[in-house]
This record gives sequence, structure tokens and C-alpha cells, in this order.
Amino acid sequence: MRAGGRFRFGFDIGGTFTDFVLIDPATGRIETYKTLTTPATPSQAVQEGWNVLLERSGVAGADVEAAIHATTLITNALIERKGARTALVTTEGFRDILDTQREMRYDIYDLHSPPVQPLIPRGLRYEVRERIDSLGEVVEPLDEASLDAAVTALREAGVDAVAVCFLHAYKNPAHEQRAGQRLAQALPGVSVSLSCEVAPEIREYERMSTTVANAYVQPLTARYVARLERDLAAGGYRRPLYLMLSSGGIATAESAARFPIRMLESGPSAGVLAAVFYGEQLEVRDLVAFDMGGTTAKMCLVKDGEPAKAHTFEIARVHRFKRGSGLPVRIPSIELIEIGAGGGSIAWVDDMGLLKVGPESAGADPGPACYGRGGTRPTVTDADLVLGYLNPDYFLGGRMRLDRQAAEEAIAAIADPLGMTVVEAASGIHQVVNENMISAARVHIAERGEDPRRLSLLAFGGAGPVHACAIARALKMQGYICPAGAGVTSALGLLTAPAAFDFARTFVARLAQDRLADLDAVFAALEAQGRATLAEAGVPDAEMRFQRSVDIRHRGQGHEIVLDLPWPRLAGVDLDRDLRPHFYERYEALYGYAHRHLELEVMTCRLRATGARPRVDLPRAVGRGRKAAVAEKGRRSAYLAAPGGFIEVPVYDRERLPPGAAIVGPAIVEERDSTAIIGLGSTARVDACLNLIVRFTDR
Repeated sequence: MRAGGRFRFGFDIGGTFTDFVLIDPATGRIETYKTLTTPATPSQAVQEGWNVLLERSGVAGADVEAAIHATTLITNALIERKGARTALVTTEGFRDILDTQREMRYDIYDLHSPPVQPLIPRGLRYEVRERIDSLGEVVEPLDEASLDAAVTALREAGVDAVAVCFLHAYKNPAHEQRAGQRLAQALPGVSVSLSCEVAPEIREYERMSTTVANAYVQPLTARYVARLERDLAAGGYRRPLYLMLSSGGIATAESAARFPIRMLESGPSAGVLAAVFYGEQLEVRDLVAFDMGGTTAKMCLVKDGEPAKAHTFEIARVHRFKRGSGLPVRIPSIELIEIGAGGGSIAWVDDMGLLKVGPESAGADPGPACYGRGGTRPTVTDADLVLGYLNPDYFLGGRMRLDRQAAEEAIAAIADPLGMTVVEAASGIHQVVNENMISAARVHIAERGEDPRRLSLLAFGGAGPVHACAIARALKMQGYICPAGAGVTSALGLLTAPAAFDFARTFVARLAQDRLADLDAVFAALEAQGRATLAEAGVPDAEMRFQRSVDIRHRGQGHEIVLDLPWPRLAGVDLDRDLRPHFYERYEALYGYAHRHLELEVMTCRLRATGARPRVDLPRAVGRGRKAAVAEKGRRSAYLAAPGGFIEVPVYDRERLPPGAAIVGPAIVEERDSTAIIGLGSTARVDACLNLIVRFTDR
């Protein structure tokens, strides 16, 4: 996909709101829109945003060169178990891998911990006689009769999708490929996912789990993408649709529909890319991206301008913070932590009489009580409204009015049992949800060896700027930043992403000088795949870039680390002088000590293929020297925890704040899609791009 077209359109469908951004790269002009998500028919909200932005900008659908989309569809389908009727075809004797998993409990001290339930019941798992060993040698040829028997059983079972995962297919995919051909011929209309294509990596359970998850959401995703393409075409769009991947790249709709599991964290990843973009604009290389929307809050550490990355994570955990209690997926992704702490997170009282918030969310339908759409349970948004942080007449720029009385009645339902006033309960909700996010942020930052006092918080999402002050202060950060258009920042992140694809191939070998050429051969094959895929996405040869990395460990270890390789080829690299020290430096940075006397072992070769990043230039405002008073729109009574009561604070119109203006807290800054709280002991400065740069002055 070539950058620099006339207009670029990004839209992010979240659990509560759908965000839109339309940008003209030639002028830097940005138009934004935010509306409630329509869960039953997501395309309804998309059509609304598309039509509003085109009309507002005077742009025809045919003038939009690129439409890029992020979605929570795959995540929600897996968590809610609303995917397709899916079957598994595997090597004889191995269908119970989905039950045995890693052969250990995720909580060894809890004898009653509920098990991780696989996506496919045992009755829909079929075995085929075949066997390939760990070296890729055929031990037992594929038995066509048992494959035909499986096909017959699948047809009778009426499945919509099939996952194929044979033993050691990452080393030799021949049997899987033959089975895939047979299934496609015999079962037209049934989606087929092969592990050698979805996750060609060692470790049977992770590979099978990833392939099953891909198959489970494939029919749903294919229908969803096709519907979006039809709706955009009806609106005049004439170009391909692109979708955000968990890794931070974008892919064609065809590729995304084939490997939907790679979009598992597409929405949160777009937000992180936006944080990286703003960090570059503001020359802030080390920060924490904080995206708080209506359903969840997401955080990601960005160090030296690069977000943390992972190649395995879990979805649909039984216990949110217990590793091993979810379904593992092996896909490249931006590593972030997700907390059930959004504006729609529901407050409740547990059996011990303690106030809790989340992870359950009111979502878009019915939404918080103050939305007036039938919701009756108290949420974070209801609390923020009662505390005076939100303007009931200016939510979504005045397009939606909030009902304060409904919010108070909902909060009273938990205030009375706790012996509190409504305001005290609302303050408690606000503090509890903040503490949930503060605790998660501390763990996320500490696990990566960083000191939060060195970092800034970049807060966005509809609710992020409301809670940023309390979080940044508790973490003793330098301050926080609220970008202009904070409520739709994730959608802007979509427009900063390059076309990018990740490829991997397991290659287990002792690391020796005479094996480096073999590694080059593996990377050459991966690069050929990458070039072909980028070419399909319209990326010119001159813009293609390739980054190599390997999963490597001390020989004999059970797990490995991912090591980026700065060399374009390994054949001329000295193992002892260059490569081994490079590994030890990375290992020591992670764990504090490296066993330099042990041999090293390569497990998997990885390649990231990318095109050029689209250029996005934010428009710079004029009018320096004017004071913030020109944007003051009145005063409002807001609750401040430090004095423990309501005080009158000035309220500013974000769109009228001139660059260079300074605001002394406490104050409230409102814009159409979010509200920023400037607390006591804080000063906010408006930069040339109209971002709010907040620093704490009482330290």
C-alpha cells in the first residue's frame, strides 16, 4: 500500500464507542468523529461515521485512498465463545493435547481452580494415521483411508471450520498440506486452517491452540470483512480495505480473513502506534501509552521509541492475572496489559462488603445508567459525572446528553449497603478503578526493568485524560500528556502504521560458526515469503524493509528469548566476537546474569517484513501569546480528593485553547470526545500541535 494518497480513513470499533479519523496528508487537516458502537450490526456505526466525515470534509468516497480498520471482534468472539462450530483433525493418539495442555495447573495451591476449557469439544476431534518425527522425516505415511473417514465424520457433524494440526508439521508440512487439499475439495464452504501456515513453530500445544483459535473465528471474520467491504463500496470507496494486526502492521482484507487470529489485539495495538507517533512528535522516547476507553484500559511501555513486543500471549483467561489460565496463541504482537477498567466498567460490592469495579462492562448497550439507554448498574462514567468531571450537556460534543439523576440513582444502589453518601460512593468508584490501573501499571513497568519516575504517561481514549492525573501522580511520573483529539487517538494510530507482516520458521540447532550459513538460508526463504506478501499489498521493492530475529537460549533451557539481529547476513559474523556477546548483553539486561560457559541453541528464526511508514504531519496552530482565558467557557463544581470536597474550577474549551497557553490546576479541559482533568499542583501547557503537556509543580 502506497502512502501519500489524497485522503486516509481510519476507524476503530471498540466495545462501547467506534472512533473515526479522516486525514488529508497533503495539508495535515484532520477530521474526527466518535459514536456509540452498534454491537448487533457494527457496520451501522461505520456507515454513520463514514457519511458524517465525508460530508463534513466535502470529500467523495472515491477520493479516499486507504481505509484502515481495527476491531475487537476476534477478542470478543473468543472470550464469549461465539465462534464457529469447529473441528480438529490431528495425528492419531494426539487429540487430547487440548485437554492435557502443559500438564500442570496454573495455580498449584488451588485444588479447585476451574480448568481452561478448549474451544473444541472432544467429540469433534478426529485422528488420522500419519507420523513425522522432529527432524521432518516421515515415520508413517499419511493414511488416505483414515483421512477419508475423518472427512465423512466432519460432513456428518456439520462443522463450519476445521483446524488441522499434525505432529511436527512445522518441520515438514507435506501431510498437513495434503489433508488441507482433501478437506477443501470434500467440504466446500468449510474454512480450513493449517498449523504449518498459521503457526509453524515448535511446541505442540501452543501451535494447536493457535490453529484452533484461528479456525474458530475464521468464518465469522470472513463474513464481517466482506460486509465492511460492501458497505464501504456502497459509500463510494474504490480501494482495498486494510486491517490492523496485533503486531502493529496492517494487512489486506484477504490476508486478515485468512489469518484472523493475527488481529486479536488490533485495536489496542493501534493506540500504542499512536503513542509512538506522538512521542516522536514531542521528542519523548520513553513513555507509557495509556488508553482508557468504554470497556477496558490498556497500557504499554514504549522504550527508546519502540513498544514492547511478544510472540506468545493468552486470551480468555479464567483468572485475569494468573498466567496459564487462558488459551495460548503464538502470534507476534505489541505487548501490553489490558485491565477491565473502562468508563463502562460496573461497580459492585463483593461478599465481604468491599467495593469492586469491573471487569464486567455495561458496553454500548445498555451502557452506563447516565446514557439513558436502559442501564441501571453504576459505572465509572456515572461516578465521573456525579463528581463533576464530565459535562452532561457536552458529551460527544453535545450530541448525547448525560442523565445525572440516573447516575445518582444507580450509585445509590451500592452506596446504601456501604453506609455511604452517593458522592462518597462515586469517589470510591473513581479511586478503586484508579488503583486497579495503578497496580497493573506498576507490575507492567517493573517487569521490564523500568523506573516510572523516568517516564511520562500519554493518556488517550474517551476516559483516559479524566484519570491520567491520579495515575501519573501515584506512579511519581514526570507528568502526563493528553494529545489533541484524545478520544479518537487509536483511530489516528491506524493511519501511522505501515504494511507489515511477520514470518517464522522453527530451526533447532546448536549455535556454531559453521551453522550460520544454514540460518541465512532459512532467513532467505522467509524473506522471499515477505517480498511476495508485501508485493501483494502494493509495496514497491524499494520500500521493503526486513528485520531478522531469532529465538535463542542457553542449550538445555526450557525457554528462550527473542534476539534482534542487527546484521543483514550472518555468514560473515564472528560467533564468539559478535553474536554470543550480543546474546549475553540482552540476556543480562533481562535476568541480571548470563551463563557464558554454556553453549547456545537457536529455536526459531523470525522475519518482520515492512513497507514505508505513511507520513502524517500534524497541523501546527498559530496565535502564540494569547492566554488560556480566551478559551474559558465557565466554571463547574468538581470533587477533588485532596481537599475531600467540591470546589469551583475553571472549564476550558479545548478547541479554543491557543498554542503557548498555560493552565494552572485545578481545571477541566473539554473537547468533543474526551475531558482532561488538571489536578492541584499541576500546570498544563498547550504546544504548537495543541497537545496538553502537564507537569507536576508541587514536587
